[in-house]
Amino acid sequence: MANTSELGESSSPSFHNYASAASAVKLASLGLIMGISLLGNASLSLLLLKDSSLHKAHYFFLLDLCLADVVRSAVCFPFVMASISGGSAWPYSALCCKLVAFMSVLFCFHVAFLLFCVSVTRYMAIAHHRFYYKRMNVCTCAAVICKVWTLSVAMAFPPVFDVGTYKFIREEEQCTFEHRYLKANDTLGFMLMLAVIVGTTHVVYVKMLCFVYDHRKMKPAQLVPAISQNWTFHGPGATGQAAANWIAGFGRGPTPPTLVGIRQASHPGNRRLLVLDEFKMEKRIGKMYYIISLTFLILWAPYISSCYLRIFVRGAPVPQLYLSAAVWMSFAQAGANPIISFLFNKELRVRLRACFPSCQGTQTPMEPYGVT
Repeated sequence: MANTSELGESSSPSFHNYASAASAVKLASLGLIMGISLLGNASLSLLLLKDSSLHKAHYFFLLDLCLADVVRSAVCFPFVMASISGGSAWPYSALCCKLVAFMSVLFCFHVAFLLFCVSVTRYMAIAHHRFYYKRMNVCTCAAVICKVWTLSVAMAFPPVFDVGTYKFIREEEQCTFEHRYLKANDTLGFMLMLAVIVGTTHVVYVKMLCFVYDHRKMKPAQLVPAISQNWTFHGPGATGQAAANWIAGFGRGPTPPTLVGIRQASHPGNRRLLVLDEFKMEKRIGKMYYIISLTFLILWAPYISSCYLRIFVRGAPVPQLYLSAAVWMSFAQAGANPIISFLFNKELRVRLRACFPSCQGTQTPMEPYGVT
């Protein structure tokens, strides 16, 4: 008995030191994530609002993502830091815990739903540019964003009434879903919806990639004159004449496949084709949003996997180190979007340098050669 007590007394200080070091690492890492998220998302939001040349449909969605991440970082993360400082305990009321959990789940589903809608618009911008050019305006973007927020609230609100309980999870050091075994809890539907939305988003991007690959192999259109008889075109040039009629404004339906990527010399307001430069730009924007979607999947996949493990396996032992790393990876997603946007979008980098001239390096002008 004496040996046991001595062992407990000697191990207690070392355990206390380990817990203190772990808490310090968590606080430092979460503080870094919070700082990067607030600085990056706020800077990108100000740039998108200030620069009128960036007032485009695809950037409105990016602005909504950035503002949501700013609110998430400013509202949710301080409570997590307070719980860590309090020894992995919730220092506030149960109602406050439900509100914080509601906000956390709301922003998670908001990102998932918005990235799905963006994937659909990216496919429309490349495969059906005529429809996209006519319909995708400010009002349409506002309607899509409002619908995304409505769906997100609908997914996050039921647990407030204990339909899938919101509570403080000590192992995760945050207020969120209480993921228990399937027969003892009903959070499976929420997790399945999240997985379906994320999976469908990547399916849309794969379809867009297949469309681009198929049209990359096509030959340039050759408009061979057709033979006209009683206003009916026939012969080898009938397809070319139909394409010419479509360009002139008499055709209906999506862009003819042979005309995708062909330059058209007409007034910008009357364009009916996706010209080559715009085709490349739409692909670059699609690439940026796909990397954002892929990053969301990578950062949330470990946490979602642990949730499914606890739902389907009764008493599943999830290692504490893995669970903590998975939770902090989901936190890191809040600061990833501005980094990805500036890395994979040259237009944003150019406009950032234009708005902040101090970011440009000073170059010493070269003296001209003297002629003697």
